[in-house]
Amino acid sequence: MKEMSANTVLDSQCQQKHYGITSPISLACPKEIDHIYTQKLIDAMKPFGVFEDEEELNHRLVVLGKLNNLVKEWISDVSESKNLPPSVVATVGGKIFTFGSYRLGVHTKGADIDALCVAPRHVERSDFFQSFFEKLKHQDGIRNLRAVEDAFVPVIKFEFDGIEIDLVFARLAIQTISDNLDLRDDSRLRSLDIRCIRSLNGCRVTDEILHLVPNKETFRLTLRAVKLWAKRRGIYSNMLGFLGGVSWAMLVARTCQLYPNAAASTLVHKFFLVFSKWEWPNPVLLKQPEESNLNLPVWDPRVNPSDRYHLMPIITPAYPQQNSTYNVSTSTRTVMVEEFKQGLAVTDEILQGKSDWSKLLEPPNFFQKYRHYIVLTASASTEENHLEWVGLVESKIRVLVGNLERNEFITLAHVNPQSFPGNKEHHKDNNYVSMWFLGIIFRRVENAESVNIDLTYDIQSFTDTVYRQANNINMLKEGMKIEATHVKKKQLHHYLPAEILQKKKKQSLSDVSRSSGGLLSKRSSLDSSCLDSSRDTDNGTPFNSPASKSDSPSVGETERNSAEPAAVIVEKPLSVPPAQGLSIPVIGAKVDSVKAVSSPAVCTIPTVVGRNVIPRITTPHNPAQGQPHLNGMSNITKTVTPKRAHSPSIDGTPKRLKDIEKFIRLESTFKDPRAAEERKRKSVDAIGGESMPIPTIDTSRKKRLPSKELPDSSSPVPANNIRVIKNSIRLTLNR
Repeated sequence: MKEMSANTVLDSQCQQKHYGITSPISLACPKEIDHIYTQKLIDAMKPFGVFEDEEELNHRLVVLGKLNNLVKEWISDVSESKNLPPSVVATVGGKIFTFGSYRLGVHTKGADIDALCVAPRHVERSDFFQSFFEKLKHQDGIRNLRAVEDAFVPVIKFEFDGIEIDLVFARLAIQTISDNLDLRDDSRLRSLDIRCIRSLNGCRVTDEILHLVPNKETFRLTLRAVKLWAKRRGIYSNMLGFLGGVSWAMLVARTCQLYPNAAASTLVHKFFLVFSKWEWPNPVLLKQPEESNLNLPVWDPRVNPSDRYHLMPIITPAYPQQNSTYNVSTSTRTVMVEEFKQGLAVTDEILQGKSDWSKLLEPPNFFQKYRHYIVLTASASTEENHLEWVGLVESKIRVLVGNLERNEFITLAHVNPQSFPGNKEHHKDNNYVSMWFLGIIFRRVENAESVNIDLTYDIQSFTDTVYRQANNINMLKEGMKIEATHVKKKQLHHYLPAEILQKKKKQSLSDVSRSSGGLLSKRSSLDSSCLDSSRDTDNGTPFNSPASKSDSPSVGETERNSAEPAAVIVEKPLSVPPAQGLSIPVIGAKVDSVKAVSSPAVCTIPTVVGRNVIPRITTPHNPAQGQPHLNGMSNITKTVTPKRAHSPSIDGTPKRLKDIEKFIRLESTFKDPRAAEERKRKSVDAIGGESMPIPTIDTSRKKRLPSKELPDSSSPVPANNIRVIKNSIRLTLNR
């Protein structure tokens, strides 16, 4: 009784104001052992450079001060050029605000700074991307300067005195920008264009997150640990369809709301517990969405049909509320959910004293995980062109993932966020080469000895998208190339050094700090269930290839070289129209397999072929089947779920089940009251109390809306003097 009474008093002392849309799961205060585990967590994180020292923090402040002065000088110059009175020019002001990891206080050594340039109403966005860009170009200490004006949130990226900065722009409907300007006021959004609102939302969301957590310091430490874990496991990249910094921050903030008094070590464990059980696509919210009379578009599945198809919605708390994870695809969600389950199993062991925190931060080996890969290569002839080209290609890789997911034979398309320098010997025309790797799992087909798979259209539509976008923004220059190649695991040594392919637990700290890196864990549950054991047979005939005049090698020589990339040189026929697509060579081709085949009526397409290739005409795309969507969801009805149940001990403890049951009951305040009976329908309570069923993502794919961010697919692939060749990728998988 005395113990119970003491615990009651302790719990009452820990109680604090209510956070979030539900009551907390537990108000328990940390015990001594929790503080010990938290200190061990800090010690495990220190070698990875997640904490900056005082000198580095001061250097960031100096750089931001210089940038703030540059902004004020530039705004003053623009004001003079627009003939404003001298008295007005002297007071126009201007200010730099920070947001993201730096504003949250969780930035790491060498991390970039997200910043916002706020200008008065007479300064146009075109001024920012022209005259301010030129001012930065001539500023000492500025390196790697580039503008991404067509991005969802337009940005200027550069390095200033060794600090990488992403600078966005917003102009407010006021005449002067004072140093004490408060951006949390919703009225600041009045009369602004959508790009300025998006730019302002970075600061507004960051400040709102900090306002909605019970303990800022505990939140920061937990978020540092989760972000480091996500980077190590290769699931930290909003651009590529995983989660970005703000999404991870909101997931951690929600965990803090549910366990407001817990120590950081406990919160890391509860983070994995909550989100390994989360019933996606039910949304994660930090507060009830607020109404406003500004009439701006907000995330609301009752009103916006496209919002119902978001796979993993995490909703920003500041008006106008948006889904921060619209890039997530079926493949990336599958990878992340499995990582949550793996993280739960590891933290269970850690808190039971069976392991330590270093195990949680071990990077898996992506290059031992799959049997099939697609190597995506972007190359350019100059460093400046390469910087621009790589940025564009990387921003569209999620389009390729979406295309591959829509292929009926592909279960999973897993992109590794880390890029690698390419082999210059393979690209003698271009000195600057970058590579990305996508692991592919093929679907098992019942009662089939072999399956013919054609990836030509999936890859070609992606390259067309990149090429069209580059042309639309006048980026495309001579020497810019993109290639996609299918390789098997045993052929990866032609692209990567042995230390990367064999790397499992060791990784340089600089890689962790500067890349979105980490390599992903082995998923035997998915890998073992697939038709993935292709034999090294040559039963293919190239489709629509010109006749080869090469001498055929002997059978013995062919077998010796079968695992090595063999170059097949195919001259471009005169009938191929220029600018139809981009080169898609296939690795491991045999010279004696190139034979003449009758041409289709439309045009002749040269083909570089590989092993296990058989003729198969590409099925024309049916526009009625829907366009690729921004979040990468496919319009075919298939689900991607792990085939193996995870550790029974994870789910079996009574306390764990009690926590989860309580959490589900609490979350039901935001869901349809009938959710218990209709859970299979994945209904989600829409904002305001009315229930709005959200279709499960494996159905009704044909209803998807076209992407608003990607260029119009009806716009023609430009025909200019840059010659582009279409090749085909076909392969046969055998049991």
